[in-house]
Amino acid sequence: MNKTGIEWAEYTWNPVSGCSPISSGCKNCYAARMAKRLAGRCGYPADDPFRVTLHPERLREPLARRKPSIIFVCSMSDLFHEAVPDRFVEAVFAVMEMAAHHRFLVLTKRPRRAQERGTAFPSNVGLGFTVEIETERRRLFLLLNPSLPMRFVSCEPLLGPIDLRPWIGHLDWIIAGAETGPGARPCNPEWALDLMHQALAAKVPFLWKRFGNGSRLLAGREWNQTPAWLKEQEERDGTV
Repeated sequence: MNKTGIEWAEYTWNPVSGCSPISSGCKNCYAARMAKRLAGRCGYPADDPFRVTLHPERLREPLARRKPSIIFVCSMSDLFHEAVPDRFVEAVFAVMEMAAHHRFLVLTKRPRRAQERGTAFPSNVGLGFTVEIETERRRLFLLLNPSLPMRFVSCEPLLGPIDLRPWIGHLDWIIAGAETGPGARPCNPEWALDLMHQALAAKVPFLWKRFGNGSRLLAGREWNQTPAWLKEQEERDGTV
C-alpha cells in the first residue's frame, strides 16, 4: 500500500492495475499516464503498461497495517473490470472483510458487474460510482441495493452540470473535482456550486477536491465533509 495525497483517503491499495476506457471521463486518465511512466517497473508490463494486471502478491498488504486506515481500493484500475476474474474479486473482498479495522473505498464505472457479484458487502466497504457528466447517472441504479454499507458518488472529472436529486436520498457522500493535468478540460464553477447546493439541501456530506488551477476553494471555503461511516473509523483511531 502507498500513502496518498488523495483528499478522501489515506492509503491506496492496488491488487489490480490497468483498465480500459469506458466513457468520456477516461480521456485524460491519470492512472494511464502514471502506468506509462512506470512501464516495465513496479508490476506494469513494459509492452502495454495499462493492461489489466493482477497482483496477488499485494493481496495481504492491508492485513500488515494494524493502525485503522481509510484505503482507496484499485486507484490504478477498476476492481469490477471485466478482465478481472470473479475469483480474484472475491479474494480482494475476503481480505477487506478480514481487515475489519480498516475502511475500504471501492470506486467503479462498472456497477453492473458489481451488481452481478450478488452477495452483501462487508460493513467496512463503501461502494462509489463515478458520474462525470449527466448521461452517466445511469450508473447509480445500484444505489438501491440495501446491502451497501456506504454509498458515494465521485463527480470527477466534472465535465458538465449533474442533477443528482433523483438519487440523492440514497447517497451518503458526494465527492467532486475538476479535471487536472495535461489536456484538462475546463470546469464551470457553476457546475460545482450546483452540486454543493444539492448536497447541502439534502444534508449529504460534500467534498470538493480542486479546480484545474489547483484551488480548493468553492464559495470562498474548502469543503472536506465526510460521512458518519468514516467518522466512526476516525473515532476508533483517536484522530477526532
